[in-house]
Amino acid sequence: MITIKKYPNRRLYDTSKSQYINLETIRDLVMSHKEFRVIDSKSEEDLTKSILLQIITEQENNDQQSLLTQSVLKQLIRFYGSDMQVFLRQYLEQSISTFLDRQEAMQGMMKGMMDASPLNVFNQMMEKNMSMWSSFTGMDAKPGAQGSHHNPAADHAEQDQAPPEEEPGDASGSEGDNKTKDN
Repeated sequence: MITIKKYPNRRLYDTSKSQYINLETIRDLVMSHKEFRVIDSKSEEDLTKSILLQIITEQENNDQQSLLTQSVLKQLIRFYGSDMQVFLRQYLEQSISTFLDRQEAMQGMMKGMMDASPLNVFNQMMEKNMSMWSSFTGMDAKPGAQGSHHNPAADHAEQDQAPPEEEPGDASGSEGDNKTKDN
């Protein structure tokens, strides 16, 4: 766990890196799911919650990034000191945890849908067809693969260029010559 010390001059010091940091750095720690705590440099009082509330306050001041409406903030304030305060805290924690779980599941579904796009399905069908064809013909069906193109015309050309086979008993080829000399 990273320990951050807050000094009286309001500076924050990351003891793991031996350097001063700012609230943006702490926000980055939160976003990267790193565990940390902020303590007072003299009393060692835990100030983590206070620092996190500062970060939320800064984020809420930007209307485009605001999550908490005035109405929600007023309702939250009304829960402080009431009998329902403990239940609300548990409810909020469980609700956010469930929301994050659902968000991950939804992102997984969306990725699955993208993988199952018509183009990807078509590509998978083509790969399967090519695989079946290669198993049927006994040749590699990938374009440009060695042995993937069989050209019967090239076979005939090779046969035309090959020397003629000699017939049995015609090893010397002189028998035909003798007939012409006799006539």
